Amino acid sequence: MIKTLQLPSRGISRRIVLLRSAGCAAGAAALLVPLKRAAAKMSQQSVAYQDSPKGDQQCSNCSLFQAPTNTCTIVDGNISPTGWCKYWAKKAG
Repeated sequence: MIKTLQLPSRGISRRIVLLRSAGCAAGAAALLVPLKRAAAKMSQQSVAYQDSPKGDQQCSNCSLFQAPTNTCTIVDGNISPTGWCKYWAKKAG
């Protein structure tokens, strides 16, 4: 019978790799959250916001408008559904 010599493994276990990966992912997520919060909205004045529509372009049919709260994803403050700004983008659909 041939005996096999087993040397202690110097490799990294799967458990260590998974734990370190999870730690890195959590650290990266923690670093990215403040960056998202830091993205400030633009002022109404800087985007040439007006309370009236420009032709058939108005906030209610803009892809950036958030209807239930009357807010915009890029413009600060309360936004009128019949308002308009220079970043108006037609809502898909």
